[in-house]
Amino acid sequence: MPLIPLRLYFKRTLFILLIFISPLIVKSQVITLANGFAHNDYLHKHPLLDAESNGYTHIEADVFLHGNKLVVAHINPYFKGKRTLENLYLEPLFEQAGKNNGHVYAGSDQTVTLMIDIKSDAEKTYAELEPVLEKYRAMLSSYNNGNVSTGAVTIVLSGHKPYNVIKNEQSRLAFIDEDLRKSAKDSAINNVFTMASCKYSKLLKWKGFGNISQHEEQRLRNYVSIAHKNGEQVRLWASPDNQTVWKEMLSCGVDLINTDKLVALKNYLISRSENNTRLINKPI
Repeated sequence: MPLIPLRLYFKRTLFILLIFISPLIVKSQVITLANGFAHNDYLHKHPLLDAESNGYTHIEADVFLHGNKLVVAHINPYFKGKRTLENLYLEPLFEQAGKNNGHVYAGSDQTVTLMIDIKSDAEKTYAELEPVLEKYRAMLSSYNNGNVSTGAVTIVLSGHKPYNVIKNEQSRLAFIDEDLRKSAKDSAINNVFTMASCKYSKLLKWKGFGNISQHEEQRLRNYVSIAHKNGEQVRLWASPDNQTVWKEMLSCGVDLINTDKLVALKNYLISRSENNTRLINKPI
């Protein structure tokens, strides 16, 4: 068998190494989107991974309590038993944080928000969720006796919310997505809410055709202002998924653009980034 020249050997070795490490290089250069919210992330071809490859820092999963399992599903959990919250989200996020010095994204210290939209009984589901979250405490944001510590991942509960349980806990690993329309009434509840959301059509009828009315624009700005005073990020779900509406919501101070169009929104936010650095977080 003929000997391979030393120079050729090193070239081949380097080529093979580049093949294996190139995905890691690409991942480390992902620009994270401070304002992108991956709606119903689990419906994409590659749950979590598609959102991460596009830099999303807010990701949503619908969860049912089915038996003693926390199943990720949109409507019916009965045939989704293998798609659990742990194996689709918590385990891979924990592995990523372990590899990236305590952060989900290499080169970025921004916490990734995992919104768990509870579709089953609020208190029963939360009772099963608590010990599961405890297994991943090392990466999770936490509340302890009045103090909040920010971790690689922040858990926010939506849908059927265990509000009364959460607000009375002195130590926990979860926070709540508030109803934006109630934010003025709940301002005294500290360290419970990190986000304030509501359905787009509950506030606005404008769908991006023509100009938004002055009345609707001011109404949105008022709600955003109240939520921001409470330290909450604002999200409108089921909003028209187009650039005209995205632009108006951002100009009114809406923090999180809810989308199913991961690539389109990413490209839009990056294209605006030169004039508004609030929209993206560049790798550090």
